[in-house]
Amino acid sequence: MLRVNGRRIVNISWNFSQEPYYNYIWILDACIETKQLVIGKSIHQHIIKHNHCNDNRSNLLDKLTRFYVSCSRVDLARQVFDSIPESDRNDRVILWNQMIRAYAWNGPFEKGIDLYYEMVEYGIRPTNYTYPFVIKACSALQDVENGEKIHEHVKRQGLDGDVYVCTALVDFYAKCGLLVEARRVFDGMLRRDIVAWNAMISGCSVNGLYLEMKGLVLEMQENGLTLNSSTVVAILPAIAEANKLSEGKAVHGFSMRRGFVNDVVVDTGILDVYAKCGLLNYAKRIFGVMSLKNEITRSAMIGAYVTCDSTQEGLELFEHMRTEDTESPSPVMLATVIRACAKLNYMRRGRKMHGYTVKLGSYLDLMVSNTLLSMYAKCGRIDDALTFFEEMDLKDSVSFSAIIAGCVQNGHAEEALQILRMMQSSGVEPESATVMGILPACSHLAALQLGVCTHGYSIVCGFTEDVSVCNALIDMYSKCGKNDIARIVFDKMNKRDVVSWNAMIAGYGVHGRGKEAISLFYDMQSIGQIPDDITFIGLLFACSHSGLVAEGKYWFLRMSEEFKISPRMDHYLCMVDLLGRAGLLDEAYGFVQNMPFIPDVRIWSALLAACRIHKHIVLAEEVSNKIQYLGPESPGNFVLLSNLYTTAGRWDDAAHVRVKQKDSGFKKSPGCSWIEINGVIHAFVGGDQSHPQSAKINEKLKELSKEMKKLGYSAESSFVYQDVEEEEKEQILLYHSEKLAVAFALLNLDPSKSILVTKNLRVCVDCHSTMKYISLITKREITVRDASRFHHFRDGICSCGDFW
Repeated sequence: MLRVNGRRIVNISWNFSQEPYYNYIWILDACIETKQLVIGKSIHQHIIKHNHCNDNRSNLLDKLTRFYVSCSRVDLARQVFDSIPESDRNDRVILWNQMIRAYAWNGPFEKGIDLYYEMVEYGIRPTNYTYPFVIKACSALQDVENGEKIHEHVKRQGLDGDVYVCTALVDFYAKCGLLVEARRVFDGMLRRDIVAWNAMISGCSVNGLYLEMKGLVLEMQENGLTLNSSTVVAILPAIAEANKLSEGKAVHGFSMRRGFVNDVVVDTGILDVYAKCGLLNYAKRIFGVMSLKNEITRSAMIGAYVTCDSTQEGLELFEHMRTEDTESPSPVMLATVIRACAKLNYMRRGRKMHGYTVKLGSYLDLMVSNTLLSMYAKCGRIDDALTFFEEMDLKDSVSFSAIIAGCVQNGHAEEALQILRMMQSSGVEPESATVMGILPACSHLAALQLGVCTHGYSIVCGFTEDVSVCNALIDMYSKCGKNDIARIVFDKMNKRDVVSWNAMIAGYGVHGRGKEAISLFYDMQSIGQIPDDITFIGLLFACSHSGLVAEGKYWFLRMSEEFKISPRMDHYLCMVDLLGRAGLLDEAYGFVQNMPFIPDVRIWSALLAACRIHKHIVLAEEVSNKIQYLGPESPGNFVLLSNLYTTAGRWDDAAHVRVKQKDSGFKKSPGCSWIEINGVIHAFVGGDQSHPQSAKINEKLKELSKEMKKLGYSAESSFVYQDVEEEEKEQILLYHSEKLAVAFALLNLDPSKSILVTKNLRVCVDCHSTMKYISLITKREITVRDASRFHHFRDGICSCGDFW
């Protein structure tokens, strides 16, 4: 007899008074009970070696199959199972169920589904025990197609009233995100036990439907059922995601009274609630008193540190765990630590984690790979992110969404659109996160056609029910010159948050529609939506670009007095811009000097720009000195002062500024404009002759120039900052990038369509005047989005009223 720790494991003595078959059965039963793999395998070898019990071969193979299943060796169990003679195997429905169950619990899950279909093909009738196992395998794979087929089989078998089968179906549909179907099955159940209620509650919880989850819990209690520990585990994720601290505390108290708090899964869920609600000390206290901690608990605690902005402590906990634990960290923990590195912009540590995942082989896990990809993008290493993306063997919608968002955030909008096309060609369906990445790219490039297609796709997929997607659509349409369509999206939203209102107010602002922005702000107040500091930035910006000086001053004061929002640097910047554009330079200068904190370079730059517009050289020189003292952030300030000197004919001073700019290491960004024609972005640089249609574009511009002169156009040569002859200045002006783009559009765009051009710099006075003439001559509506606002030209008039 073999003993371990004083407990009988297996009596291996052979009883010679009975048939060998019974000895084998008895020993294998003992091995099944105690899960002694080594002893069981030796018995299996003994059977094969001595070729015993041919008359009872199927029974022994049945027992051996069950033994390997009990030891979680499904691969060996399947080999023995397949060796059972077909006629005998087909009579053993319970053994088929056990094999399907083993696959459903341990994987490979697809083999469990295949075995079910093989069972049906052999004519073996599945039972109410078969279906819960095979449906569980479908749940694990989120295999909706097979799950729905098996549901139909259930109906044909008349088992759609069985509580166990229906519970499995509820769980399957919920885990696949098909909550309507899950609820339909749930509501059709004649009898529901606590497991069925927990499955439906869990489905709502993991899909973030807090109110629906709460309603189900109340309904369950009204039906006379009491929450058990599994119910508590099911409801905690929704409470955490909804940041319902009081409900979380109530569940914590309930769990203590019921004695659930010694359950590691319950304790981990409570820890997560406190972390998501920002109570790191509570989470740490829960973690500290837990007698048993598993991998998920530790990952949750590290995640708590990251969520509560104590990321460094989270990394320290990970290092401490690495020194104490002999087991390798799970992919979930690795992903959490990599997110921590990204949050701290800790590139060196992030690279070490990348190497560590390669060493463990965990980089092959898709979740870990996606997190690494996101880390490189968030840390600004977009080239590394693109390289890693190309090296990934397996990519899903999360991978594509992460790299698209990374490209947009790092100023690579065109690459983002290219990756979207790659995603579509590879057959991966874009999800809402992808849409959230693509829409800003459309906004940046003014790619209206792609933006409209993305909007249509979002409607079909139901993404427009998401407030964040609608907010991005409002921003996209506003920045693509379609402010009225942005308003339609805004008006059709079932639910709006403060970001929705801010996006629409800002949209009116960049289009110079200050009065509409103010009217919308009043609407915002009337429904009880509380504005934030971003709201007032948009409102003040709208006043600035509409010349509404009195209104801007009023709302700047009301912001702090009525709404108790302390102005920050961005609000002061809007006010300086407002006063400066209106020509109130002395008032603007006094406003800057009376600021409660030291003005930054942006404040002085706004004032310098106003000096350039109103040709106030003395103040411009003083402001320029302030900027040089603080350290210029871009070449723009050098360019402004140089251009101001040039306009005044002070060529030597202008040249001195340009030399100073060069010595400081700044280069002037060339004027660049782009336009979307039939879904393709075409870019132009001032004086550019590289476009395939350059000859036709030049000819069109010369033709337009003649027509404009007939109407009284005269080139604004003061905006050419080179010391050259007047005729040459006129030629330089003729080939500014926005004029090239408009001429290209006139040659290639349907005459019934309006023209939208985007420019990286502020549109010059000559180009502004030219666009008015071209809109009059061609009877076309032309929209130019420059660095600060939109200009809508129609019938020789600009929407900005020549105020920009």
